[in-house]
Amino acid sequence: MSAIAGIFNFNHGTVLDEHSRSMMRALEKFPADDIQTWQDKEIFLGCHAQWITPESEGEKLPFYSEERRLAITADGIIDNRLELFESLQISIKKQQIITDSELILLSYEKWGEEAPKYLIGDFAFLIWDEKEKQIFGARDFSGSRTLYYYRNKQQIAFCTTIQPILSLPYVKKVLNEDWLSEFLVIPNMIDALDTNSTVYKDIFQLPPSHSIIVNKESIKLKRYSNIGNEKKLVLKSDNEYEEAFLDVFQSAVKARTRTKHKVGAHLSGGLDSSSVASIASRSLEEENKKLFTYSYVPEEGFLDWTPKHRIADERPLIKSTVNHVGNIADTYLDFNGSSPLDEIDEWLEMMEMPYKFFENSFWVKGIFEQAKTDGIKSLLSGQRGNFTISWGPALAYYAILLKQVSLIKLTKEIHAFSKRKNAVPKKVMMAVTKKAFPSIENLVNNKPSYQFPSLINPDFARKTDIYRKVQEYDFDITGTKKLNNFEIRKNHFNHLYHWNATGTSATKLSLRYSLWNRDPTNDLRIVRFCLSVPEGKCVNNGFDRALIRKSMLNYLPDNVRLNQRTRGIQGADWLHRMIPNWNRFTNEISQLLKDEAVLTYLNRSSLETAFNKTKNGVLPNAAFDPDYRTLMRALIVYRFLKMI
Repeated sequence: MSAIAGIFNFNHGTVLDEHSRSMMRALEKFPADDIQTWQDKEIFLGCHAQWITPESEGEKLPFYSEERRLAITADGIIDNRLELFESLQISIKKQQIITDSELILLSYEKWGEEAPKYLIGDFAFLIWDEKEKQIFGARDFSGSRTLYYYRNKQQIAFCTTIQPILSLPYVKKVLNEDWLSEFLVIPNMIDALDTNSTVYKDIFQLPPSHSIIVNKESIKLKRYSNIGNEKKLVLKSDNEYEEAFLDVFQSAVKARTRTKHKVGAHLSGGLDSSSVASIASRSLEEENKKLFTYSYVPEEGFLDWTPKHRIADERPLIKSTVNHVGNIADTYLDFNGSSPLDEIDEWLEMMEMPYKFFENSFWVKGIFEQAKTDGIKSLLSGQRGNFTISWGPALAYYAILLKQVSLIKLTKEIHAFSKRKNAVPKKVMMAVTKKAFPSIENLVNNKPSYQFPSLINPDFARKTDIYRKVQEYDFDITGTKKLNNFEIRKNHFNHLYHWNATGTSATKLSLRYSLWNRDPTNDLRIVRFCLSVPEGKCVNNGFDRALIRKSMLNYLPDNVRLNQRTRGIQGADWLHRMIPNWNRFTNEISQLLKDEAVLTYLNRSSLETAFNKTKNGVLPNAAFDPDYRTLMRALIVYRFLKMI
């Protein structure tokens, strides 16, 4: 894992030492095991290395091959090493020592610009092809690692983070109003629709699933990976599906424990993180290593206001998993005294842009801090699990059966599902009918759909023509389009804007704390396998998420594995944590509402309406009230605009 940098002068002018030094100095705030550079006239490459895997320790990076006349700097871990050994004909002796960056370089030599298609893992890299006088770079399919760049008529500069690029004397720090308008108008966690843009006008980022070729004639971006049209897998029995799933899942988890150091994992009471932890624990036990788990729990004194089917404190389920699995050193963190308000400036400095996930910001960063203290180098998660390993939306699948008039199967499934959920079959059937025929429901119940309060100033929206742009991306900002779960899943993998925010936070947290956030549920092999599984194997015999529930037999306790009645809810105590800071929070919002410069971007009317709610004090059970969330998002944008 590394922060990488590069400069390429199109006009064959030598890269100035002061420019390369400036970029590398800007990376010095991150811990490093080694810092190296390589330069040859018009090209400069740098690497601020953090060693995670055994092969990376002592690695020479950037690396130049005189034989191939290729140079590489890379930020990545490649997980399909065995497959590449065979394809690239790597000798058994060399397999033990070859680095991931060398595998990338050899892949480029063999497959050229098609090379990223053959790589599985988390990566961003730059290759200088001396013979072709061009740079080739790529970012992994989901954008797990960031790669930014600036270009003008003379040169192009790349880096893992933005600040080193801004340190160059010819780069100006100018707000990208188009990016900001997207950020403000999108109500969910997506930051921007244009995955090539950033918050700064002249700084771009390589989108997920893309490669880039730069030479003196042109800059060409190409999408090399498309997911979602996998052919459905046909096996003979349920057992064969479960065995096939376990095989690919175990491989994905084991690949992400490849380090001489300690391995940790986020652990909640849900299926995804519990399954990852269970498989990882067994794999590590073979190496005489423990798995260290980190679980966020609500602050002491928090009164759980959540409904009966949700759980704010998941400790009983987590401890049940820990006791069943074994070989786990579990840690529970309540971050007493921390609140989202206290974290804003640090997160803005780290993210280099505004962010939306403030409800979880304090505990996400807190877990990384604790993991670093404990010597963790690989921190596992299950963030992508809802769309991969634990996919299986029961009601949406039953709606398909209803539309197909598969009534015998539907009736059997609904009765089994109702029994497991302790629900009334008639009510379940009504819910299924609404999902199957939403237009009928809209005619019967003609209530206007709720819309998240608009955060964007209407004049600013017109200036940036944001609503036309949103239509071009076919993105629904009003919530009026009633997509079913299958359409949502398809969009998740087809539209790259779903990936950027996750990759940005993961990269920058890992650099700051010198440990790598690794998600086996996001492994490309897992993604493709799970997308190929027939829906009837993911919802079966009254179970949603059926494939993973069956596959985890003996791996997880039944109260976790078969739980369909309650689900954890994280960040439910963020407003409770704001109580000691409430006056400071409201005073700052009051100042925001007087700042005419900031209000050229923000919607004064929406903020004033929301601000009126704060005058009655804190209501912790309103943690997910859109008005309170709007105020926090506005405050984050306000602080960012004051910083630049």
